[in-house]
Amino acid sequence: MSKKPTVLMILDGFGLNDKTEGNAVAQANKPNIDALMKDYPWVKGNASGLAVGLPDGQMGNSEVGHMNMGAGRIVYQELTRITKEIEDGDFFKNEALLAGMKNVKDNGSALHLYGLLSEGGVHSHITHLFGLLEMAKKEGVDKVYVHCFL
Repeated sequence: MSKKPTVLMILDGFGLNDKTEGNAVAQANKPNIDALMKDYPWVKGNASGLAVGLPDGQMGNSEVGHMNMGAGRIVYQELTRITKEIEDGDFFKNEALLAGMKNVKDNGSALHLYGLLSEGGVHSHITHLFGLLEMAKKEGVDKVYVHCFL
């Protein structure tokens, strides 16, 4: 069996779509890429949703795409992992969070929650704030202040 070179070529942001209207990639004059795609095997990657460890339908980004390339498996993103732990109840057993809640109660102080407030799911998700508020209530934390970055 003869050895042939293999090239992993990542065209980050190079979307493939059969529709040509408003599609710069489809309308561009790109003889080299067109020749490579005609003459050699290639696959279209998927950089969003469950394929890269995000919730189904969640738009991906280059960070998630790069993290998953070559991993040989789905790398679950923090967004998905935290959401799953809230749904499963494991979130409410997190020792570090429980210790923080206990410290607040033991010292009669207030819990301050700082973070982005968004449903975008890129760097934060509002459901995670709701999980923290639910945890504070379950743990008997009386004073909670939410500081949101919009």
